[in-house]
Amino acid sequence: MVRQLVNDDNISYDPRVARSEFEHSDRNAAIAYLMKSFGNFNNDVLTVLQTYFHYCAMRMSCVELARCFVYLANQGRSISGHGSLITPMQARQINALMITSGMYDGAGEFAFRVGMPGKSGVGGGIIAIVPDELCIAVWSPELDHAGNSLAGTAALELLAQRIGRSIF
Repeated sequence: MVRQLVNDDNISYDPRVARSEFEHSDRNAAIAYLMKSFGNFNNDVLTVLQTYFHYCAMRMSCVELARCFVYLANQGRSISGHGSLITPMQARQINALMITSGMYDGAGEFAFRVGMPGKSGVGGGIIAIVPDELCIAVWSPELDHAGNSLAGTAALELLAQRIGRSIF
């Protein structure tokens, strides 16, 4: 699916990163089992975690990352000719989850400083969504105490101020 969204058959994942994520997956596994106990998904937890860790280990440029997630800014519709990937309500729900927890323990500060739904990755990438407009991707590897890109967060804060975009 990622290859189709980005329109690049060479997108791959880093097996070392995926393996490392799996080796340190206790918290994610606990959360997944709790979610499953509440009926939030029916699939095998280990299969879900392995898939999640492979997605976490994707190798992409910022342009590719933004293309991959622009459907969240477009009410669930792909801009690469694949139609609706999710419903507008699902896009809204995902954006709400990103604003409340997409930046780990730094979600509140990110919401205040940047004012956009965001999701960070362990490699220093961040996507931020301006609903009905665009998806922004930044990358810089130095992480803060919450595991979010220091320079990426600062860049998004500056950009949000300059373009006057915030959901608040």
